[in-house]
This record gives sequence, C-alpha cells and structure tokens, in this order.
Amino acid sequence: MFIALEGGEGAGKSTLAAALEERLRAQGRDVVLTREPGGTDLGDIVSGMVRHRQGLTPRAELLLFEAARAQHVQDVIRPALERGDIVLCDRFTASTVAYQGYGRKLPLREIAQANRMAAGGAAPALTLLLDLPPDTGLRRDTTDPAGDRLRGERAAFHERVRRGYLAQAAADPERWLVIDATQPREAVLEAAWARIQALL
Repeated sequence: MFIALEGGEGAGKSTLAAALEERLRAQGRDVVLTREPGGTDLGDIVSGMVRHRQGLTPRAELLLFEAARAQHVQDVIRPALERGDIVLCDRFTASTVAYQGYGRKLPLREIAQANRMAAGGAAPALTLLLDLPPDTGLRRDTTDPAGDRLRGERAAFHERVRRGYLAQAAADPERWLVIDATQPREAVLEAAWARIQALL
C-alpha cells in the first residue's frame, strides 16, 4: 500500500508519518518511511536547491522536483511496493499540484503531464491531507523564513496552496482523507489510523 501525507508548512506531516510507522510496525508490517523532495541523494540535492537558491523560475522549480521524484519512484517507492511493503511518503504529486500549480500558477495540465511522467504509474491508494490555516502552520514551523524560499512566501501564496490541496481532496474523496490539523496530535493520529485500518 502506498500512502501519501500532504499539507502546508507546519501541518505535522512528519510527526504523523513517524507515529503511523510505529503503529504499523507494531502490527508486524514492513514499512518504508520516505519523503519528497528527498528520499534519495538526488532528492536531497534538489531540496537544498529549491529551498535556498534564489532566482529559480517556477518551471525550473517544477522540473527539479519532478527529476527528484522520478529517481525516488525508481529507487525507493517502486521497489518497496514490489516487496509488499507499506510506503508512507511525506509529500508526493499532490504537493506539486498545490505548490507549483495553485501556488506558482503554472498550468494544471502541464503539472499533470509532468507528474505522470515522473511518477511512472505510482499513485497513492490513500492521501492524508493535514489541513489547517496557513498562518497557524507557519507559526508552528520553526524553519527560518529568511533562508527558505517556500516558507518565506507571502500569505496569499500559502492560501492558494491550501485551496489547491482542498480542491484535489474534493475531487477524489474515496482516495483522500482531510484531517483537521488544528486538533491535538492524538486526534489527528486516530483519524488517520482508522482510515488506514479500514483499507488494510
């Protein structure tokens, strides 16, 4: 099973992913916990470039993310799924739609084409969207906004990203679960866990 965790800055994706991994392993399941951008050496390089290099155009940013994704799917995600592992991925193609599509205002058709090419057929069975107002998430996030291009974007950008996520969730409710991320961590975990157990 392939599960993606999505949400804006400071939503708590990494915290939830680690808690889900712990519970799944306690059931005796094999789990791969990974993230985008990252998860591979190329992904780590791309992450640093996109977060910190000034002057990147929106399309350059998009293509860097997609290059990292193609490598990630080949090296990490597909082999894990072929072994029968459960993959928990902190961000996947929905992030590209939300950030580069809605946030950067690139054409959604171009985003869809790039995502299809990079993902090579890999698609989450479930996407958990941790939803909260952007200003709440940004207050939670301890990253220095001065050194992070995405974190330091204006409020309007982060509002568009949130709308992009919610639009995707509304279009595919069977494969998405929207969780109110302003709740206590335990409530967020229990909501996600109930949905995953139903699928398993």
